[in-house]
Formats: sequence, structure tokens, C-alpha cells
Amino acid sequence: MKRIPSRELLDDDAGTAAEVTRSLADLRLLNHYFGGVATTAYMVERIARASQKTDFTLLEVGAGSGDAVESVRNRMQKKGIGLELTLLDRCASHMAAGNGNGVNHVVGDALSLPFGNGSFDIVSCGLFVHHLTPEEVTVFANETLRCARVALIINDLVRDPVPLAVAYAGRLIYQSRITCNDAPASVRQAYTTEEMRAMVAGNGAGRVEVTRHYFYRMGAIVWKNELWQQGEARSNV
Repeated sequence: MKRIPSRELLDDDAGTAAEVTRSLADLRLLNHYFGGVATTAYMVERIARASQKTDFTLLEVGAGSGDAVESVRNRMQKKGIGLELTLLDRCASHMAAGNGNGVNHVVGDALSLPFGNGSFDIVSCGLFVHHLTPEEVTVFANETLRCARVALIINDLVRDPVPLAVAYAGRLIYQSRITCNDAPASVRQAYTTEEMRAMVAGNGAGRVEVTRHYFYRMGAIVWKNELWQQGEARSNV
């Protein structure tokens, strides 16, 4: 299946406030029932196990409403792993108002993060990287690894005809016309696991682990420089 770059309406905030709100609700549903939350939780737990740490600062890039990563935080709390969250999105209207629930909100550019080197233990993103060109993915990986002390984690779709068919079928239940456009567009421009591995390996990256998850989700952990060696050794103890 050839990758086809496609315009996504939510990226451009192309809709009324009500349509955007309903589209974010659709995303919340998809993340909870089609592998989004579980995939990120798996990677956070993997990093915790490998590093033998129980508390992390985590920056979520392209966070939207932040519901998915907050659900991950709640799951991790039950396993004794603490996450201090910062959400970044280029559209303030996509994020919940204020700084409630102990979460910081920042409006900024994912390709030029407004943070210093090593500002967070983990930099994470969910359903974001497929919006970028291959060249931009490489820039994004380098920029996020600059801000990360331990690892970058990427949660995204796998390009395949099966999730594309499901994305079209989902138009029967989506709440927003934005989602009706964006769900199939997301699958069409998603990457394969092989493509993802090739794009994120490079400057600042140590070992790259790419795994497949429920319903055509991929999870990529990009360890910072040589930190993966220590993590690999510890995870095998």
C-alpha cells in the first residue's frame, strides 16, 4: 500500500469549535478501544523496567486534549510508576483549558521545541508522526532526543488496507465530519514499521525498538545515545 500524503482537517483547525470538540471525542474513543493507550503504556513500562526508575517527567507532543496520555498516567500509577506530564500542541484550542490535574500546557512547534536540552526524561507522541514528511520525521526525532534524557516514544498507525477499510466504515459512528475525513487520511499517510525504524535512527539515537500492537498500532522506543545498553542489560536481569 503506497503512502499518500493527505490533508487532515483537525491539523488546520478547519471546523467549528463544536466540530473540533466532537472530533477530539472521536480520537479519545479510538485511543481507548483501538490500542492507543495500551501501546504507550507498554512502552512507558518497558522504559521503567529497563531503567529501574519509578518516576518520570514526560512531554507529550501533538497532545491534543491530552486524554490519552493522562489515561496512561492513571494506568502507570496502579503499577507504581509516576508520570509528571507536560502537554504541547500548536493549537491552544485542542488542549483542555488551564493547568488542572497537575498537567502543564504549552503551545509550541513540534519541530522546534521551546525547551532546553534534557528537559524531560521521556518525550512521547501519539498519532502525530504520520502528519510529517519523512524528512520532518528525522528532524522531529533529533529535536525530541535533544530534549529527552532517556528516550523518545512514538505511538502511531501502521499503513495497511485493513485499518483503512475500518477507518472508512467508522464513518457510520464518528461524531464529527472532521473525523470522517481525517481517519482514512491518517491511515493513508501512516508509515510502516520498517520506514519508521529507518527515519528515526541517526543523530542522538541509540537502539531503536519498533513493536507491533493491537489493531495496527506501532510503538517505537528510541533510546538516547548509549542509554539503551544499560537499559537492555537491566531488563534482562
